[in-house]
Amino acid sequence: MCPVGVTMLNATINKIVIAGGGTSGWMLAAALSKLQGKDKYDITLIESEVIGSIGVGEATIPNIQLYTGFLGIDEGDFLQKTQGTYKLGIEFIDWTRKGESYFHPFGGIGAPLNGIDFIHYWLRNREEGGSSDFGLFNAETLAARENKCSRMEGNPRPDLPSVNCAYHFDAALVAKYLRTYAETRGVTRVEGEIVAVEQNPTTGHVESLVLKSGEKIAGHLFLDCTGFSSLLIGKTLGSEFIDWSHWLPCDSAVVMPCESDVGPLKPYTCSTAKEYGWQWRIPLQNRIGNGYVYASQYISDELATQSLVTSIEGKPLGEPRIIKFKSGYRKKIWDKNVIACGLSGGFLEPLESTAIYLVQSTITKLLAHLPKNNFDPYVITTFNQKIHAEYQNIRDFLIAHYKLTERNDTEFWRHCQDMELPESLKERLGLFKASASCNVQHAELFKEHSWFAVLIGQGLMPDSYHPLADMLSKGEHKNFLSNIHSAVSERVTLLDDHRDYLNKYLG
Repeated sequence: MCPVGVTMLNATINKIVIAGGGTSGWMLAAALSKLQGKDKYDITLIESEVIGSIGVGEATIPNIQLYTGFLGIDEGDFLQKTQGTYKLGIEFIDWTRKGESYFHPFGGIGAPLNGIDFIHYWLRNREEGGSSDFGLFNAETLAARENKCSRMEGNPRPDLPSVNCAYHFDAALVAKYLRTYAETRGVTRVEGEIVAVEQNPTTGHVESLVLKSGEKIAGHLFLDCTGFSSLLIGKTLGSEFIDWSHWLPCDSAVVMPCESDVGPLKPYTCSTAKEYGWQWRIPLQNRIGNGYVYASQYISDELATQSLVTSIEGKPLGEPRIIKFKSGYRKKIWDKNVIACGLSGGFLEPLESTAIYLVQSTITKLLAHLPKNNFDPYVITTFNQKIHAEYQNIRDFLIAHYKLTERNDTEFWRHCQDMELPESLKERLGLFKASASCNVQHAELFKEHSWFAVLIGQGLMPDSYHPLADMLSKGEHKNFLSNIHSAVSERVTLLDDHRDYLNKYLG
């Protein structure tokens, strides 16, 4: 007997239709083709050259290497064909106050001791008159300051701290790269514009997509990668959009690439706070990606465009382009036989480069809950709960950047200072202020060192630290810090200049 709410099919779920291409669509197609092989699943991807894709997500976080590693992609080949560079973290300029900056690195800061995190020893050192520069104990920060980043082939010094990095790349070239990967493994691409969605009159499940040409593409499982239009999960199934713009008020971006300068190739993203938002700088091999993310209620598109154009470093390589968005997510990212992936399921502004990660996370959870011959409501509920928790944790991390600022020079920043926080973030900030702990859970994306770097960088200093940090004598404490700094510094000396290494590595 079929359990209540479970939709049974007459055959195994093996016909998968991906609506939309771009980065999210081809990431999905590549992963499915790698895991299942062309013999088990019939995978069709529909995309229209007329519609195109957003294609501005050029910065990632280190988790991207789990994805490329899963696919078995050669890093050198990938970086070469996507104009990729390395990324050690993000420099935040003028966020706490004008004229100051801090670095959010991708690696751990210091090392734990006696069961407590390094931050407590750092706080003790600061209280005793030591340096407030936590970057002295982090390899990524020191490497970024020297514009160094390279692999250590053969790892000649496994005893030294590792250097964690992500990639900058051209998102359009990544989609092209993954398309070749997926099509080689049996994915069928159909060119066409979707003009109608046919549903089962009884269950409401999507049965086929109708193209402008009249062709119908039938399937069992449909993956919605139609971007902000959210054609399947939003417009067809009516999944409610949960709007977070009252916490993340930036709703627009103007983007424009420019020529790369001849100076050092920075192995990190720059985020510079501006009067009504912030501006990114993403260095690729062949150009620099630039974008001004802003709140349109405080500044017009024209003035935002003018601000971006006058602040870029090199000769423009195209006309400025305006993108409109809203931060939030769909209440049901998996509903019936449709799963949204990428912008169709939700969007969180690009402050911490999480857009591509959220695609990757959706893929991981899809593969873990891939249905065989039914759509079980318990499975769907579990999937949605995990995705929603991911969005909410990242949301809180982003809000903290805006809330913890001393800037009050515009109405935008005063709004950020005055806004009421979600309870989850309010509790976390209160805990950090009281005890230097963030209570990070295992499944959360941003770990203790990330919260530490951003909260300290934004000026939130804990009132106290763990008493076990006082168990070391002054001499032991000094040696502990000195040994970490020496190991980190030695690790950085073994790295090559970022540009020199890419020239050598990629030929």
